[in-house]
Amino acid sequence: MPNTPLLDKVHAPADLKALSDRELHQLADELRAETIAAVSETGGHLGAGLGVVELTVALHAVFDTPRDRLIWDVSHQCYPHKILTGRRDRIRTLRQKDGLSGFTKRSESPYDPFGAAHSSTSISAALGFTMARELGGAPDPALGDAIAVIGDGAISAGMAYEALNNAGHLGRRMFVILNDNEMSIAPPTGAMSSYLSRLYADKPMQELKHAMKGALNLMPGPIQEGARRAKDLLKHVTVGGTLFEELGFNYLGPIDGHDLDQLLWVLRTLRERADEPMLIHVLTKKGKGYGPAEDASDRGHARAKFDVVTGKQQKAASNAPSYTKVFANALIEEANRDDKIVAITAAMPDGTGLDLFAKVHPRRMFDVAIAEQHGVTFCAGLAAGGMKPFCALYSTFLQRGYDQVVHDVAIQRLPVRFAIDRAGLVGADGATHAGSYDIAYLANLPGFVVMAAADEAELVHMVATAVAHDDGPIAFRFPRGEGEGVDLPERGVPLEIGKGRMIREGKQVAILSFGARLGEVLRACESLRAKGITPTVADARFAKPLDRDMILRLAQDHEALITIEEGAVGGFGSHVAQLLGDEGVFDHGLKFRSMVLPDTFIDQASPSQMYDIAAMNAPHIEAKVLDVLGVAQMGKRA
Repeated sequence: MPNTPLLDKVHAPADLKALSDRELHQLADELRAETIAAVSETGGHLGAGLGVVELTVALHAVFDTPRDRLIWDVSHQCYPHKILTGRRDRIRTLRQKDGLSGFTKRSESPYDPFGAAHSSTSISAALGFTMARELGGAPDPALGDAIAVIGDGAISAGMAYEALNNAGHLGRRMFVILNDNEMSIAPPTGAMSSYLSRLYADKPMQELKHAMKGALNLMPGPIQEGARRAKDLLKHVTVGGTLFEELGFNYLGPIDGHDLDQLLWVLRTLRERADEPMLIHVLTKKGKGYGPAEDASDRGHARAKFDVVTGKQQKAASNAPSYTKVFANALIEEANRDDKIVAITAAMPDGTGLDLFAKVHPRRMFDVAIAEQHGVTFCAGLAAGGMKPFCALYSTFLQRGYDQVVHDVAIQRLPVRFAIDRAGLVGADGATHAGSYDIAYLANLPGFVVMAAADEAELVHMVATAVAHDDGPIAFRFPRGEGEGVDLPERGVPLEIGKGRMIREGKQVAILSFGARLGEVLRACESLRAKGITPTVADARFAKPLDRDMILRLAQDHEALITIEEGAVGGFGSHVAQLLGDEGVFDHGLKFRSMVLPDTFIDQASPSQMYDIAAMNAPHIEAKVLDVLGVAQMGKRA
């Protein structure tokens, strides 16, 4: 445990008001040490929080939170904020079952006025709080200022520009702090990154520009108009903050985000004098103050538990490759044979495995930054132009581009291939990152093919299937983490569209699995065998189109049929029920059950714990079989 005499006295941000600036410096050092110590025990997002320690101290020391609403974009960086806002005693429960969320969460604390985990929402939310203040919302306590802290990666998304444009037009006092660390999760890409780099390079001109702005207010009234014209001329002949100022924001920066004295002076001045939208450009270093994080390629973005002295992470060993790596290697092999294949991701090259693809085919990998909507339509254009685009996104992030999936891809029947990573429940990131809904929101679209891999070998075949499929859009989903450890084929073989596979023949009850619960199904069957029950097991492979022949045969030959999927209500099981109803199968007494994710958001825990909560692990599957057959746990008919 670090030595933290000042931090030990801080139980709420109000306690910072009694500290001198010199003591705030010491507090920042202690806060950084406590953050490192806590994350070493829990794992989590380390680098982003270390980069904003001084900024966090300054914001809480200057503003009156929670009356002033402090909104962290994405909120990877919120651990120091949580420590200062009365949650230090629980900080070592981060991202664990029944513990603190790894993100801001309204239900967790009044100091988290707006929950986040996806990017680029903070400015819109801050503007909402600002206008609620103007219109008399929440009078007790009265709303104060709204402060959005947004990273250089998050501001690359279209939603951030929409919010800046709207806020500039309305012209109300609010604060946007651009946390520029030259890195989001991966090194940033795109024109905004280049623009911010030029702002930093032109710092001497910025200093002259802002010196003139400050001097303007000291001039006699009659000559201020001429001075304003001179300032505007300077604004337009320098790079400066012209983009932000044209959007209606008063731009200040760039300033050193680790210089606490400078931060305190700037924030105190602006809080006292600002009467319009302000954008403060702050330069920080991700992973600041912890060598192993500063030296890492991702600046310590996400860490498993680690040794504080060495930084060495305690990752569990596994003989099975991750699904992500299997996908990446399969796509590389296909691209080696087909020069029409291109890969697209949205600021997640490492997470989707496309960093591996880029090493082999650099001209055919595109990182579009945090812009899923653009990424999907970009893929649509590539497909219309004769290429074979693979749009690799996490399930939870594909949601952000759904209108484009419908309008630009599905309606035009363009052969975009969607590789959907992190399908199902993902663990410590909790409900915001769960891949719960893609089966339902894709399988309801005409002409879409929707697949799910039961294991890593099936994933290789589904990559090959997607390459070969040119008749409209196709998607395949796979979970986070390691595979089942099955042997991988040397080369994927395209599957027949809409055809499942029989895994084992049994009697009485058939279990039809869609996706990676198949391993749990087979484990449940081993236990059931000891009770004299031998279910038939099938792997659907496709949620759309369904394997009608196989499903109807299973329904005809068995007393009961159970479907299982790592998705929400309205997905695979619903489509099977629709088929059975349309065919009149229920009229003949078939018992049908569908095991899906419950109609609730499941908080962070390990994936196994989350599936226990969802009642979808092997014991729950066994219990479902016994229940549908009317067999009590003792093995007798109920």
